[in-house]
Amino acid sequence: MIETVVVVIHLLVAIALVGLVLMQQGKGAETGASFGAGASGTVFGSQGSATFLSRLTAVLATVFFVTSLGLAYYASNKASFERDAGLPSPALQTQPAPVISEDVPVLEVEGQVPQAPVSDDVPSAE
Repeated sequence: MIETVVVVIHLLVAIALVGLVLMQQGKGAETGASFGAGASGTVFGSQGSATFLSRLTAVLATVFFVTSLGLAYYASNKASFERDAGLPSPALQTQPAPVISEDVPVLEVEGQVPQAPVSDDVPSAE
């Protein structure tokens, strides 16, 4: 239950993080704002949305990092629990060997197995 909630939060934060990074402008876009490109009339003030979006990106990156560590810790504990509980690992499960009954006839081969003839007509690789 908790693992599912953390995975959903992790996925939503990852999608939001990608969206925020794509919404941010590059460093070269700030140059036009200093020459009166109309940045003072934005919703976020004269600095534009750079400060708000960069802080929100940092917060989401921190949440993403924490959920990643939490999922890794949970997976590690789950693996050690299965090992300590004596449950078979999926990688170690094997199929039982087939049982051969005594009624199956065995093919016996007499003599030697014929070999392909060797020819001297084959050109050498020299």
